[in-house]
Amino acid sequence: MTMRLVLASASPRRRELLAHLGLPFEVLSAAVDEGDFAGDPALAVVEAARRKARAVAQAVDDPAAIIVGADTVVVLDGQVLGKPVDAADARRMLRDLRGRWHQVITGVVARQDDQEWTDAVVARVHMRPYTDAEIAAYIARGEPFDKAGAYAVQDPAFDPADVVEGCFLTVVGLPLCALAQLLVTTGALPNDPRSVCQRALVAGCSLPVPASDQILATSNQL
Repeated sequence: MTMRLVLASASPRRRELLAHLGLPFEVLSAAVDEGDFAGDPALAVVEAARRKARAVAQAVDDPAAIIVGADTVVVLDGQVLGKPVDAADARRMLRDLRGRWHQVITGVVARQDDQEWTDAVVARVHMRPYTDAEIAAYIARGEPFDKAGAYAVQDPAFDPADVVEGCFLTVVGLPLCALAQLLVTTGALPNDPRSVCQRALVAGCSLPVPASDQILATSNQL
């Protein structure tokens, strides 16, 4: 019997990424107060993901359903950068990030009935020295406003980062390896398909691929 899987997010990026796991799922988002990001950002971002999952779980009202929540923050010099409130805020964030290292943390939650499984994945990103004109063009396209830190690392036109250390998909907004491990725990996945990053996405996975998945990846190419 296939378990009911619900993504608690309106993000098209998370929807596209979750589809790579090959599981049928629904999408349902709920407006929630993501909380205060004071203190440890990793704990705070997991709490924000948990709030989303809990809100959608109440709307779904199906104890057997597995609800997936996620939230992402950018951390620069210990300060959390969320989504910009306007163009000026986006410009400030992108200028502050330019040519510098920062952290991106995505918290993920899988919830079923009263049980919750959580993880937080951290990546380091170095931004290239883009120009003020490039920032202005990016803002004019309306791209920054639904994104933590005001940027999408995968944007082909702006292409803001020159180095990503760790899980690339964490920076996009949904670390599939971490989520897959949570879904294995719930029973929604039979095993950990870490090779999905290598097989289906343009970004390589930073985690080792289990031997069983290496065999599967090879067989899929025959």
